[in-house]
Amino acid sequence: MPHTVRAVVARGKGQPVEVVSINVPDPGPGEALVKVQACGVCHTDLHYREGGINDDFPFLLGHEASGVVEAVGEGVTGVAPGDFVVLNWRAVCGECRACKRGDLQYCFNTHNATQKMTLAEGPDSGVELSPALGIGAFAEKTLVAAGQCTKVDPDARPAAVGLLGCGVMAGIGSAINTGAVSRGKSVAVIGCGGVGVAAIAGSALVGASPIIAVDIDPEKLKTAKKMGATHTIDSSQADAVGEIKRISGEYFDGADGADVVIDAVGRPETWKQAFYARDLAGTVVLVGVPTPDMKIPDLPLIDVFGRGGALKSSWYGDCLPNRDFPLLVDLYRQGRLDLDTFVTEEIGIGNIEAAFEHMHHGDVLRSVVVF
Repeated sequence: MPHTVRAVVARGKGQPVEVVSINVPDPGPGEALVKVQACGVCHTDLHYREGGINDDFPFLLGHEASGVVEAVGEGVTGVAPGDFVVLNWRAVCGECRACKRGDLQYCFNTHNATQKMTLAEGPDSGVELSPALGIGAFAEKTLVAAGQCTKVDPDARPAAVGLLGCGVMAGIGSAINTGAVSRGKSVAVIGCGGVGVAAIAGSALVGASPIIAVDIDPEKLKTAKKMGATHTIDSSQADAVGEIKRISGEYFDGADGADVVIDAVGRPETWKQAFYARDLAGTVVLVGVPTPDMKIPDLPLIDVFGRGGALKSSWYGDCLPNRDFPLLVDLYRQGRLDLDTFVTEEIGIGNIEAAFEHMHHGDVLRSVVVF
């Protein structure tokens, strides 16, 4: 019997989102029904609304979420009704070539719920919805593959730990998993929105130093400092590359840049800054998401060869949810990882458009819908 709940839907490209009634099926084999408690408003949701992901409208938005499992389908053993979970969009298959070689965090065939959620009212009643990142959590309840549910400490604050479902995990993972940041390494992070600040927090967590934050917004640089940055650079006032080289050289004699430079913006200009701000044999990590039309102009191939090192992209922070989420939630509960700072405001389900505006103006790390 379907569950009729309120949810946020984007019906067409650029159109304001709507709060509507949708039908959510009971879980079938391998699926779980989750009562959503909190869901962060991520820039990816705005990309969906603007048609920047694909044109499979209408979209059921929301994906950075936590909640309680209400029911599970046949064959589900990993979670049970009553479990508090963080939702993820990497439900590994166990069968693809990445999984079989032991690299589950690179699974090439992640899966979602088989059944579709649908609109429940008006002339479009019965129209199938496309859930954002296979989750669709701006809804009182959602249907996901059971593998998209990661059980964590039930005493954790839902609004905070739900953010591990996307942006915060992407940032922390870009530093620790992709960039292999560790004690004794220097780090620079370009762009101090939610993902960039998370990369700074992750770098601080593992003892990196110096940790250099770069942005053009003084308030974002203040937050970066709070979350572990040892130095800040306002790149509207100073040459970011030159300053990163100078600071790194003061810490490590002979250093010509940071060991790891993370581009959390995802533009050609910032990627080139990251490329030239790293030390010889250093690592560049791209975690900011570029648009399909962006290209890197005028990068001499001899510079790629001559500087050595590694040029990496970080997709979901190269995370494995069932390994990383419980660990990070435990660190949060111990007071060693400040996830609460990422929650700038708690809002209702009807305030998504306002949250998009706040995002445009750079006023928030995260707005979080609390049910």
